[in-house]
Amino acid sequence: MPRGGIAFALLVFLLAGCAVPIDGRALWQDPAAVAGLGVTDGPSGPKPGAPPAGLTAEGSDGGEIDALAVAAVADVERYWAAQLPETFGQEYVPVFRLVSYDSGEPGGAVCGTQTEGLVNAFYCGAVPDVVAWDRGELLPDLKDQFGPAAVMTVLAHELGHAVQFRLGVGEQTPTIVKEQQADCYTGAYFRWVAEGNSPAFRITTGEGLNQALSTLFLIRDSAEVTFENEGAHGNAFDRVSAFQFGFTDGPRRCARIDTGEVEARSTQRGSAAGGADEPNVRLDNRQAQADLTASLREAFAGTRSAPALTTGPTLCEATGSPAVFCSASNQIGLNLPELVRIGTPPQRGRPGGLGDFAAFAEVASRYTLSVQQEAGHSLEGPAAAQRTACLTGFWAATLTAGTDTALRLSPGDLDEAVAEMLAPDSLIAADARGEALSAGFARVAAFRDGFAAPEPAVCSSNYP
Repeated sequence: MPRGGIAFALLVFLLAGCAVPIDGRALWQDPAAVAGLGVTDGPSGPKPGAPPAGLTAEGSDGGEIDALAVAAVADVERYWAAQLPETFGQEYVPVFRLVSYDSGEPGGAVCGTQTEGLVNAFYCGAVPDVVAWDRGELLPDLKDQFGPAAVMTVLAHELGHAVQFRLGVGEQTPTIVKEQQADCYTGAYFRWVAEGNSPAFRITTGEGLNQALSTLFLIRDSAEVTFENEGAHGNAFDRVSAFQFGFTDGPRRCARIDTGEVEARSTQRGSAAGGADEPNVRLDNRQAQADLTASLREAFAGTRSAPALTTGPTLCEATGSPAVFCSASNQIGLNLPELVRIGTPPQRGRPGGLGDFAAFAEVASRYTLSVQQEAGHSLEGPAAAQRTACLTGFWAATLTAGTDTALRLSPGDLDEAVAEMLAPDSLIAADARGEALSAGFARVAAFRDGFAAPEPAVCSSNYP
């Protein structure tokens, strides 16, 4: 996260038009729901007594991972067998071949590509077409990290490419468009499962969707990649956004994703390679604190009494939180050691936090509580947590290229925010007590609403 005057690379476009209703839906978002569905918890993955998949994969070892993968493919194809005719007036033809391979074994090839060392899952649109996956490393690692929903996410994404192929999306279409469409189609499938329509799988809108979104976070583009790069898939913020489009509005919305739409909303624009190496900014630096305060005062210039950042005692009880808003004194107490820990990005083989923007955004979220207090809003409860995430997203959007602010967004900054919001103890989407919205999906959605808003008042109207 560079300060003003330092070379930066990320160019983000504000979308004033995103604050309008989509397909006639109301702007107001129920804080106890995820895109209209109740927040649920419990197991996600295969249902007990699920019907047989009825499919086989070439090269399978007959193990647990391949059984899960084949069941996921069968379920996604079950969804598209009904949805493609209903939405696009076209029959769905199943993928011709399914191939399982072990990337640790030599000698294999799929679609002319050597599979040794190929830790991947992919769709090959040749005639006949193929979906292939690495059962040796990729899928077991994802399942171990995030659960069965991760495998569902990967295979639903690849079958999203099969849907594109059947709808006539050609090779000339930029990779980023095809990838974001596939993420969107993945979200549409997960909505179908979350509504209880799948005979084979179940997904909760709490931890289950968190697993899916965390999978997209893990397989995001690195910070130096821009959406114009050949082979770009999208950063975490853009990939999660595409998934949410599909989950909220269905596959017809996904088909509307094209080059112009991606260009308009991409947060992966510009010569990111130059900004990816910006040094990490620590919040125990006085100038960094001053720059953060200046950026917040500029973003919320209509606030009559801006809160002060302090590292000393406040009138509020110490909680151990990285930052706390003290409403009685209009102060934000900073726990600098904890903020420095959060702001220190992890390094290979060593524990760490999330990155500097995550720490800055946590402080910004507490600042927005002062803004809300002045406006007469309650500072406790799910609606306050939503409003906080939304206003923090609005502040983040003011740090984009072309604005004269004390801080500027760097490549990867918004991905740090996504990681923070998918964590159990998120502060970006928490109320004054530090209680976060229960669903990571809802946290990111509220932040994204603010990021796209032309003015902070949108957050009050969306989350009254």
